This record gives sequence, C-alpha cells and structure tokens, in this order.
Amino acid sequence: MKIFLKTFALTFLYLFLSSTFVKAKSKEMDVVDYSKDIIYQIITDRFDDGDSSNNPSGNIFSPNCTDLHKYCGGDWQGIIDKIKNGYLTDLGVTALWISQPVENIYALHPNGYTSYHGYWSRDYKRTNPFYGGFSDFDQLIKTAHANGIKIIMDFAPNHSSPASETNPTYAEGGAVYDNGSFIANYYNDPGNIFNHHGETDFSTYEDSIYRRLFDLADYNLNNSKMDTYLKESIKLWLDKGIDGIRIDAVKHMPLGWQKSFTNEIYSHRPVFTFGEWFLGKGEIDPKNYYFANESGMSLLDFRFGKTIRSVLRDHSHDWYDFHEMIKETAKKYNEVNDQVTFIDNHDMARFTTENSSKRFTDMALAVLMTSRGVPTIYYGTEQYLTGDYDPINRKPMREFDKTTNSYQVINKLSALRKSNSALGYGDTKERWINSDVYIYERTFGNNVVVTAINKANHAYSISNLYTSLPQGDYKDVLNYLLDGNNLSVKQNGVVESFQLQPKAVAVWEFSKPTKEALIGHVGPMKGQPGNTIYISGEGFGKQKGSVIVGSKSAEILNWSNTNIKIKIPEIDSGVYDILLKTAHGSQSNVYKNFEVLTGKQVSVRFVVNNAYTNFGENIYLTGNVGELGNWNTEKAIGPMFNQIVYKYPTWYYEVSVPANKGLEYKFIKKDESGSVIWESGTNHVYITPKQGTDTVIVDWKQ
Repeated sequence: MKIFLKTFALTFLYLFLSSTFVKAKSKEMDVVDYSKDIIYQIITDRFDDGDSSNNPSGNIFSPNCTDLHKYCGGDWQGIIDKIKNGYLTDLGVTALWISQPVENIYALHPNGYTSYHGYWSRDYKRTNPFYGGFSDFDQLIKTAHANGIKIIMDFAPNHSSPASETNPTYAEGGAVYDNGSFIANYYNDPGNIFNHHGETDFSTYEDSIYRRLFDLADYNLNNSKMDTYLKESIKLWLDKGIDGIRIDAVKHMPLGWQKSFTNEIYSHRPVFTFGEWFLGKGEIDPKNYYFANESGMSLLDFRFGKTIRSVLRDHSHDWYDFHEMIKETAKKYNEVNDQVTFIDNHDMARFTTENSSKRFTDMALAVLMTSRGVPTIYYGTEQYLTGDYDPINRKPMREFDKTTNSYQVINKLSALRKSNSALGYGDTKERWINSDVYIYERTFGNNVVVTAINKANHAYSISNLYTSLPQGDYKDVLNYLLDGNNLSVKQNGVVESFQLQPKAVAVWEFSKPTKEALIGHVGPMKGQPGNTIYISGEGFGKQKGSVIVGSKSAEILNWSNTNIKIKIPEIDSGVYDILLKTAHGSQSNVYKNFEVLTGKQVSVRFVVNNAYTNFGENIYLTGNVGELGNWNTEKAIGPMFNQIVYKYPTWYYEVSVPANKGLEYKFIKKDESGSVIWESGTNHVYITPKQGTDTVIVDWKQ
C-alpha cells in the first residue's frame, strides 16, 4: 500500500509539474513578436482528414480528392493529430496559419467550385462544420499551445461569396448571416451592405477597392452594420484564443477602415496581424510600402517571394537583384523584420516543379530561414509538392516524411532562429557577392549569423571574405546537409579562403548574451493611450527600469531581461521614439516610428463637393489631430478618390479618426511638386460618432 501511495504521489507530482510547465510555456509565447517564429501555412481541407464524420456529402465532396475544386476532408482534427505525432513540432514550426475557420457557403458554384479554401464566408460567428465545431477549434488551440505553437487564422472581411445582381440562384447570392440571422444578400440589399459598382478591372487603386473582386459580393465597409458585425466577429475569435490574424485582400479595402479595424484588434487583445497585398512578378508598388507603414499591420512580402523565385526557381535574375531588393525594402518598410516572407503559397505556382532539381527548393528554404522577415512555409513544400496553378498548387498532403532534405533544413534552421536573435532582429549586410554566390551576414548585439550560397553548377574559391564572427573555427549549422563547409576566422574577422561547392549552402553562427540593452522589436507599432505594447530584445536586466515614449514614462506591466510589457502613456497623438533605461542607468538604442493615436478609432468617409483641380493636382485632407496630420500638409490624407462612389468634382476618402471627437479640418490641393493650395474661410467642424461609421459631406470653400 505504501508503495502504491508513493507511486501515486510521484505520478500526481509529475502530472502537476507537466501541466504547470505546459501552462507556463503557453504563457511565454509572444503573440505580437513573431521575429523568431516559423509559420506553416495550411489549407485545412488539404492537410489531413482526422475525422471523417464531418466530411461533406453530395456534390461538394470528392472522397479521394480527384476533383481539386471540391472538399477533400481535411479538418482541425487532422492538424491536431499531426501536432501530437510530432510531424509539425519536429519540423520546428512555432505558428500555424490555418484557413479561415468561419462558416462558408454550402452551394456549388455554377462552374463547379466549392468553398473548401474558406474564403467564401457565410457566417463569421459560426465555424465551417467541415473543419469542425467550436469544441474542435478549442481543442486545436489547446493542443497547439501545449506544444508551443501559435494559431493564426485567415480572415476575409472584403467580401462574402460569389453572387450575381441579376441571378438570385447564383451559388448563395453572397448571403451573409449573423450567428444564423440573415443580414442581406447581393441581390436583396436594402441596407446597402454591399458595394454595387460592378467588377474591378484593377486599373486603379480606387477601382480595386469599390468594385467586386471577380464575382465575389463586395462589402460596403462604410456601412455601420457591417463594420460592427465584422469587428464583433474578429473579437469572438480573439476570445477563442487565436494568436495571429492574416487578413485577406487588403489591397481591395479602404485603408481608413482597416486602420480602425486593427485598432479594434489591438485594443481588445493585441496579436500579430498581417495582410495580403498581392504583387505580380517584378511589380513594385509604393502603395504597398505605404500600407505596411500606415495600416497598423504587416504584409506578406511578395517582393521578397517573387525575387527569390526569380533567382532560384525561374533563374531569370541573380544575387545582385536579390540583394538590391534586400537593401531597398530595408529602407522602404519601417518594420522590415515584421514582414512575412515566403517562397510559395496558395496563390502562385509551387516552388518545386516537375522538372527542377529538389536542391533548389532546399536552397531557397535555407535563404528564407536565414533572411530578414518572418519565414512562412507553405504546407507540403517540405515534401516537394508541385503544381503550377490553382487548384493543382493545393493538392492534398499524401506524405508526412521527416527524412526529406527540405524537412531537415527547416528543422535545423528553425532551431537557429530560436537560439540566435541575429535572425529575428538583425540587419543584413552583404559580405561577398557575384551572380552565382551570395554571402550575407545578420547581426544583433553579439549575435552573428553568416549564410553562404552558390547556385552555380561549379565550385567557387572564396577569398577576401570578412565577417563579424569572432576569431575561431565554425561548423556548418546545416551539418553539411547542403554540401556546406566549416569556416576558419582569423583576427579582425578575416576568413581563410575556402571552396564553396556547387549548389551548396553553409550557415555559421556565433551567439553570446548582450549585456547592453538592445531593443529588437516593438509591437503593435500603433495604439491609443492605455493600450498594451510589447518590447523584445536583450540585455534589459532582471530589475525593472523605465520605458520612455517620446518624453513620457510608460507604466510597466511586466519586465524581464528579454521582454517588457507597457501601457501607452497619456500623450498627444503623433509619431514618437521609444527607448528604455535599465535599473543600472544604461540606455538602449532608440526604436523609431511608434504612432500614438488620439483614442478609439472609427472609420468616416469625408466627402467634398465642387473641388475643381488643374492637371496634376489632387485633393487631400488635413486637420487638428494626428490621424489627420496635425495640419502638416506633408502628412495630409490622400490623394482622395473621385471616380466610383462619387465622381469629379466631388472627392471622397475613408479615414480612421478618433471616436466621439470634435474635429477641425480642411481640404487642400496638392500637385506633384508638393505645392499646396488651401481652402478659404474657416475650418470645417465635425463631431465623430462614438462607434460605427459615418459620412460627412461639405462643399469646397472658395
């Protein structure tokens, strides 16, 4: 009996400690800073069928996935199973980006398509039953968190589902519901829930916002009912425990509404949020950078993805082009390390082709995992899945092989991202380059990672290489998996000459704790007084110091050597520097471009009539709060639109402004050289709504 009691006590103690450890591990996960994370993107229906009882029936289901336009059976239980059996944890994944979990339409599209991908929303407050119910989702969150994995949900607030204004039997007509209660559909829309301006031809930014994306019923986000519904919905999923949000089609929604939407998220429960601003091959769009810097969210980095594909997949560019992209994006993005990088995803051809060497996939993954940004692996890339177009690029997973080279590359470099903060927070410096070879270095404090890659079919002799690695011998982190070599570094960073083999990748690293306080990440980078902000880095010390926002001290909610949590102090709206002072009096680096908002945000459409302009002039808006530029014409909002919802000489634009606030504002004319013409007379005066949206219409004052 004594032995039994002793055994029982030890078992109970083990279970208690294990449970405590799991809870602690879950609490330690930073849901704002993803700098050291590896995201794994899953199309839920195509990953694994863990529960066949929730599979669809009838003409929307393809039992053996022979018809890739239909449901194939993948669900949340399948993801849970692959976490539990170690496939995802051994890969090194620390975040899962899953398909939008909300209820989608059940109807078959006239062309034979279904909503297996999750983007044809029906009810944002219910689950897609073919993925599982809320209890299954709860179990997914619980299992993921117990294994140190974050859950990112896809969210599509731009549209509901395919619809026709003239054919009520077209799929489900874009119908949208609020927890089962019908709101509207596209052909029966008395409340103006949807935009009715036709289909976009993508000719202008305005056209792509206010017209339909293909045949998808496009939301009117200036509608208060829709605004409230979408914000309530995302808070429901935040309360379910999600750790991140990927927002679909941000290029096709008003920036002002999206700023108010991210403010709603960050005021409720801040999590890492990033959007999809699609760029074609070779496309560079200044509005992409502007959006990333102003919206409050990061972006999928299509510029990175398209460039690495052109170098290692299409072989149409070289490493000079890649490094030029690295340099330019470092200047254009305020938070370049927060942009979400990838080599392929569900909206493009798979990286691996039927005729290409798998080695190029391995090489691209190695560059992805050691470059700046948050690396994202598209499900099955580690198994060399192929497919040149939708839906062939969304094949089901058939193999879960842990022995592939790509699986091993991800495994080894995910461990390095966790242990060496140079990869999460560091800058990028080119150390040796030609068309075939690229050797680059990432540094943060005393932490250094050097990556060398040779895409040629012949070896290169590397000489005259200098790095920040201290003197010593360094083993290839990849353990020669990609024919890398060891490195010998002499005094002053001089590297002994070596041969870099054909199609080889080598990674070398040095890591040592930084004693000086170094801020590596702040997030979210926008918020109102009282909101919670997270600061990550090294050398903060164990004793509480102080954090200064602008010139004002912030309330410290939590302090450790690598993570600090603060409240934004009561301070005027504007853009500020952040720095911290340790308990021992040392001061950190300055972290720039943190935006303090006036208060809770709402989206308002500002309209001005009779604003006539000369060729090259546009209308902008400025006013008495930071959200309107604080009367600074260089920070004025615009250029405003004048072609679709209203037509010239009437101009309009949605703007995120403080709720329940008296505003004073004016419109200005600005030309390409920056010359400004102000409205005459007194300022326009307007009190914003407490919640929802609004439209304010005035005449240009001559």
